[in-house]
Amino acid sequence: MEVARHERLIAEGGCRLDLDHYLEALIRKPGAFPGATALERARSAGKFTPVHDAWWAAAVRAHGDTAGTRALIEVLLLARHVSHEYLVAGLATALRAGALTADAVALEARKVAQVEDEPTGTLRGPVPRGRGDGDVSARVGRFGTLPGLAP
Repeated sequence: MEVARHERLIAEGGCRLDLDHYLEALIRKPGAFPGATALERARSAGKFTPVHDAWWAAAVRAHGDTAGTRALIEVLLLARHVSHEYLVAGLATALRAGALTADAVALEARKVAQVEDEPTGTLRGPVPRGRGDGDVSARVGRFGTLPGLAP
C-alpha cells in the first residue's frame, strides 16, 4: 500500500515544506500560522494568493485573530477536496458577499465547480450514463463529499 508520493529533492539535505502537511497542527495553534515558514513557501509558490490574504484579513477583522485564522485554516483544509482554482473563486465570491466562514467558501467553490461542469449545449436524445452530462454522480464528483454539504 502506497502511503505518500513526493517529488524527489535533488539537493543533499534539501527540504520541501508543504503547508497542507501542517494544517492539523496549526488549527490547534493558530497563533503560529502567520509566521510559519510553510506559509511563506506557499505564498512564493502561488498557492496562497492575495485573495487568500484579503479573505483572511476580513475574517480576522470580523472574528478576531484566533477565530479568523482558524477559519482560514479550515478553508485551506478544503483544498484537499476542491481544486485550487475553484477554492480561490469561492474565496473571492465569499469575500465580496462578506461571508467569512469556511462553510460559505465551500458553498461558493462548489457553485463555481457545478457551473463549469454543466453542459453548455442542449442535449438531444438519450445521454449515455457515466459521461457526466446526465449522470448526477459524475457531475457532483468529488464535491459531493465536502464536509457538511450534501450533494
